[in-house]
Amino acid sequence: MSTRVQVALRIAAPPARVFAAFTREIHLWWQPSPLFSFTRAGPGRLAIEPRLGGRFTETQADGSVFEIGRVTAWEPGARLALTWRQASFAAGQSTAVDIRFEPVGTDTRVTVDHLGWDSIPAPHAARHDMVGMTFLRHHGDWWRALLAGLKAAAETESEGAAGATPAR
Repeated sequence: MSTRVQVALRIAAPPARVFAAFTREIHLWWQPSPLFSFTRAGPGRLAIEPRLGGRFTETQADGSVFEIGRVTAWEPGARLALTWRQASFAAGQSTAVDIRFEPVGTDTRVTVDHLGWDSIPAPHAARHDMVGMTFLRHHGDWWRALLAGLKAAAETESEGAAGATPAR
């Protein structure tokens, strides 16, 4: 069985814009999932430090910060890779997310590969009693919903930037 979740979506904006929306504006479009929350504290504000080795974090309303992972590839407009863990993961357990931003004409195809679920045992709380393809399908559905949010954010800004003069 493959432990890879792969989803892709075409977005009507250039790769640099989509990459910026993914990294700098993640807190605006990311939709938390009760099934795939990072901590028990509930959803917080996500942020990605813009550099290789930067932190991928969730900050709660009380100011506490949970480090979800680290940036393992930082190629603006082309590729972003992150380690990914939930608070319930044991020390040394993590998964990896690899995001590619490929030009398709004037659009961008965003492909997300979420790998490494084989390192998280089937009865683990992060799997919610789902095994095999059932878990991967649910996780893929969530990534599709996330990419739809990214699409809306990137295309809205792209359309606004193309047809308007910035306010001063």
